[in-house]
Amino acid sequence: MVSVKEGMVYLKKETLGITVIVIFVAGFLAGVIFGVYQSEPTVKVVENRRPQGQTGMANLSPDQARTILSLEKEVAANPGNGEAWTHLGHIYFDSGMAKKAIRAYEKSIEITPNNANVWTDLGVMYRRNGESKKALDAFTRAASIDPAHEQSRFNKGIVLLYDLKDKKGARKAWEELLKINPAALAPNGQSVRQLLDNVMAEGK
Repeated sequence: MVSVKEGMVYLKKETLGITVIVIFVAGFLAGVIFGVYQSEPTVKVVENRRPQGQTGMANLSPDQARTILSLEKEVAANPGNGEAWTHLGHIYFDSGMAKKAIRAYEKSIEITPNNANVWTDLGVMYRRNGESKKALDAFTRAASIDPAHEQSRFNKGIVLLYDLKDKKGARKAWEELLKINPAALAPNGQSVRQLLDNVMAEGK
């Protein structure tokens, strides 16, 4: 960051506030439409970055390849450079290299452990790598660092509901989100309250 099916596009750090999509100055946001009315889940986690669908160095643009090589050289020479590890994680994420992104984000967090956004990015990568419990822990950690962090709370609900089949836990996560922002919206403009009610009504 859910259909929580492989191959769907995820969101990471997209705002769930009054506006449908708020682009941060850093340029980390991108929108993906949500849906909750199908028999299969189609809600997506909220991500900070939009992946480019690439899966390895051979598919990178020349600029991406140069950036990765530069950052890899930097962290090899200065392994305590948390910012470089974070940027390396971002470009691995954008390039579809989840395992490498996880390693880079984990290194960043070792150096700067209280960055809620990096924890959220790491959680999305864990989930994409099939590690739902680690994703849940990462989103929980992000929310504990920044109690007003809406994206991590939304993503936590997604993992609980669709990956871990914990409907009560998902309800709690999204109700806590609504306490922070009662007017929270999904990227398609749907109220998170309505989305919560619709999803929780399924299967009754």
